[in-house]
Amino acid sequence: MKTSCKKGNIFDIQRFSVHDGPGIRTLVFFKGCPLRCRWCSNPESQASTSQLFVVKANCIGCGACAKVCEVGAVFHNADGINVDRHKCRACGRCSKVCYTEALTMTGREWTVAQLMEELEKDEIHYQKSNGGITLSGGEALAQPEFAHDLLKACQGRGWHTALETSGFANVEVWDLLLPYLDMVLFDIKHLEKKKHRDFIGKGNEKILQSVTKVASATGVELIIRVPVILGFNDQATEIAEIAAFAKSLEVQKLHLLPYHPYGEQKYGDLGMKATDLKFEIPSDTLMKQLKSVVEKFGIICQIGG
Repeated sequence: MKTSCKKGNIFDIQRFSVHDGPGIRTLVFFKGCPLRCRWCSNPESQASTSQLFVVKANCIGCGACAKVCEVGAVFHNADGINVDRHKCRACGRCSKVCYTEALTMTGREWTVAQLMEELEKDEIHYQKSNGGITLSGGEALAQPEFAHDLLKACQGRGWHTALETSGFANVEVWDLLLPYLDMVLFDIKHLEKKKHRDFIGKGNEKILQSVTKVASATGVELIIRVPVILGFNDQATEIAEIAAFAKSLEVQKLHLLPYHPYGEQKYGDLGMKATDLKFEIPSDTLMKQLKSVVEKFGIICQIGG
């Protein structure tokens, strides 16, 4: 099958996943996201361009990175390895000579053909488990043409295709993608516009238009996902509003995803400033209570994805 020569920026490929869709799956993480959720656990997914990770604890002080940096952005002092982010061009030269992975790049451009060659390595697992490919992010809708070409190529191989998305895009984008999707895992974070904007940086108008469009599509399974964040959407009334909305769309399944703090260290490693807000992990008791709220609407609910 002829594949597109368009390029997409991908920051991670995760194999042998049993989440984010049925069977054994490969998750493809698209780089770039229009939202700025204050609890974001993948800050490397936000920028659309490649970035340099700096893990000081891995540095052995060999100095090879500083020698190959053409703009003098990488240097060492008493604090260990440092990067002047104003000078750094994210060319990746320093990471190529760093064998301890104190310096690594996140984000690489792929053609569909290159990515398909990588995904084909696990094709036998998709076939045996009724699994497939899930596009995640970041936000795949921010690279719609590449996502379209990749999904089309995957369906051409008979693989199950899924998209994990915030849904923040012009509703017309779905006309490109829906014909090549078997499942959409759609995040609904809050129905109140102001609170959505305050915590996420954007309103939810496009998101609600998008999920309504997906719900009307024939042959595409829609699962609503709600990241449960203390102080944002952890009240029973807030979850009930989302469940009622899901019910109005005839959605049958809803996943409640408890917040986790796994990405906090990444902000410093990327030279990014983390949010001033600190979030706690929801208790098991609270998650079970919110699950029962959803189930009262006749929706199948699970904790986790």
